[in-house]
Amino acid sequence: MQKNAEARADSTTHTPAALEQLLGLFTLESLTPDHFIGQSLDLGFRNLFGGHILGQALVAAGNTCEQRDAHSLHAYFIRGGDPLAPIHYHVDRIRDGNTFSVRRVVASQGEKAILILSASFQADEQGFEHQAVMPDVPSPESLAAAVRSSRPVPELIPSQPAARVTPDLAIEIRPVDPVDHLNPGKSAPSQHIWFRAAGPVTGNQALHKCLLAYASDFGLLGTSLRPHAASYYQPDMVTASLDHAMWFYDDFRIDDWLLYVCESPVAGHARGLNHGSIFSRDGRLVACVTQEGLIRRVRKP
Repeated sequence: MQKNAEARADSTTHTPAALEQLLGLFTLESLTPDHFIGQSLDLGFRNLFGGHILGQALVAAGNTCEQRDAHSLHAYFIRGGDPLAPIHYHVDRIRDGNTFSVRRVVASQGEKAILILSASFQADEQGFEHQAVMPDVPSPESLAAAVRSSRPVPELIPSQPAARVTPDLAIEIRPVDPVDHLNPGKSAPSQHIWFRAAGPVTGNQALHKCLLAYASDFGLLGTSLRPHAASYYQPDMVTASLDHAMWFYDDFRIDDWLLYVCESPVAGHARGLNHGSIFSRDGRLVACVTQEGLIRRVRKP
């Protein structure tokens, strides 16, 4: 995998503007050792993209625990964020043990919490190893890029459309088994998606993990909609991430291809549960994700 990443970096002479903008947003302003401010980004959704808050919150937690690596996070989305307002991140240093450190982060706008995140960091330690086998799927080079993710609902068009950047300009997405988002048919509650940053990303593994947390919110919730011939693009659908958990198991590069293997074991009560396994191109299982989301169809009278 390292050779592939280096070859790509050599052939890419610049970083796309959208990715540069995203990387800049992952540098937080420090007001105190435990209080940080991050800027928002309008992607054209009703609210601030959940992965944006998730990634920045992990950055804030990591800024107080730089000597250890993040190995897991658990987050609850409390309110929809304002895509035009800055976000305050307050970090609580819960514990620093011999091997593990725990941080709690509250993200807020206007003194109201929009996300609560708990993150655990671990000193490097060796132990038993096993993993699931990566599915045999077509290579990303043989697949078409995903349709841009601007939701075609008139009431969601922002007042300043020029400020909007579609998310798949910063993160390149190539679905193995795409659906027609405007007219989806019923299919199994599973999907496979190749993705990577749209250009080279320098920085340590901590930055790559924060960017993976950001990207992990793309598409996962849609897995639970597949058996119901529904998609986020349909104007009568209301969807939102409710909670999100991740576990990191191996190093990776966000600017090399990663395979997102998604499945939804259950849906009910206007909620859908989704699991994701993220593999590096050489078959290593680098991270696991679980998310529950709101999937509500609004019926007109």
